[in-house]
Amino acid sequence: MIKLKDIKSFHTEKRWAFPLAITSIICLFLLATCFNMGLLPPLYKFNSFFPLFNSRVVSNQSVPHFAEEKIIYPTSESRPSIPRFAYLISGSKGDLNKLWRTLRALYHPWNYYVVHLDLESEPEERMELASRVEKDPMFAEVGNVYMITKANMVTYRGPTMVSNTLHACAILLKKYKDWDWFINLSASDYPLVTQDDLLSTFRNLNRDWNFVEHTSQLGWKEDQRAMPLMIDPGLYENKKSDIFWVQPNRPLPTAFKLFTGSAWMVLSRSFVEYCIWGWDNLPRTLLMYYTNFVSSPEGYFQTVICNVPEFIPTVVNHDMHFISWDNPPKQHPHVLDINDTAKMIKSGAAFARKFDQDTAVLDRIDSQLLHRPNGSFTPGGWCKGSPSCSKVGNPIRVKPGPGAKRVRRLINKLIQSAKNGNQCR
Repeated sequence: MIKLKDIKSFHTEKRWAFPLAITSIICLFLLATCFNMGLLPPLYKFNSFFPLFNSRVVSNQSVPHFAEEKIIYPTSESRPSIPRFAYLISGSKGDLNKLWRTLRALYHPWNYYVVHLDLESEPEERMELASRVEKDPMFAEVGNVYMITKANMVTYRGPTMVSNTLHACAILLKKYKDWDWFINLSASDYPLVTQDDLLSTFRNLNRDWNFVEHTSQLGWKEDQRAMPLMIDPGLYENKKSDIFWVQPNRPLPTAFKLFTGSAWMVLSRSFVEYCIWGWDNLPRTLLMYYTNFVSSPEGYFQTVICNVPEFIPTVVNHDMHFISWDNPPKQHPHVLDINDTAKMIKSGAAFARKFDQDTAVLDRIDSQLLHRPNGSFTPGGWCKGSPSCSKVGNPIRVKPGPGAKRVRRLINKLIQSAKNGNQCR
């Protein structure tokens, strides 16, 4: 039974509870206002007087703010002495056999390969490529060749080629954890040296070097490529059509400096990770800018790497290709033939483009430079079995030939120029 004095006590408590609550709210509001106006010292100074509270704050501050802080990167000591290359070989309609020939000429069990036929190619072509990759005994045994089965639309003059390259980079980062350099090639490219030559040459290089042809002198590209605004239908249509222009033109950017160069490059893993993760947002910002840029593959990676101070010292101004251009360059380079063989060899480049399918010059490269008989794999120190290179021996055993000397001579000259500070100018 409730007594009268209990009821009176209850009502008395109600009378003072409400003013107390209001007073507490006002005090909290005034305290917060003082902090905001700087009338009280900052919170971290109070922490020194309250060690328990301070320990809680410190423990909260120890949580990483960025996802990439959780990544454990391999140290130079943990890396194999022989580097690994990760290749993208891409093609379009009618390029099946060209791509297949380039892949087999480039193949080495120590490397990784992503192949892609774009959405313009016939479904039968893509299915045939997938079948060849799946049924090849060597590829099945080693498991280092991956085909992008969900094809992308690629328009060379638009940003879709950059998107496709970044797609391949993301696949390689996810599937394979231990490669050192990314190399993008097309079905119209072909090697001028063996993979053993290349592995041997890059073996003694700092694995942060990036081979990116670049210049900040835009010249005629300023008016014809940088300032016009274009739309690439390949971003939203499933059939290839040419880009189209819209008005008005835009001025050159002031937030970053534009660079231009070759669409073909050899990129370090650390720079590829930066392009994919983009933790300071520059790669994404530039990707949006280059969405409306004519021939964005010839500017995107150059502009990214030359606007990041930590990567500028790693840039070597060469794309490791022999390419014959008009002056000024047209949209596509000259098609190389057998008369260009001597110039290709003299250049010291690792690759050349552009080639037609099954031409005499490719046969000469196979026989004289790669020693690759009858469409087989290019021989190297890894080869075992009969016929030759039908089995994998020691994948890190390399047998460099004359091609290694040519490439090494070129790279030594380029790196010396880079060390003199001739980068991103």
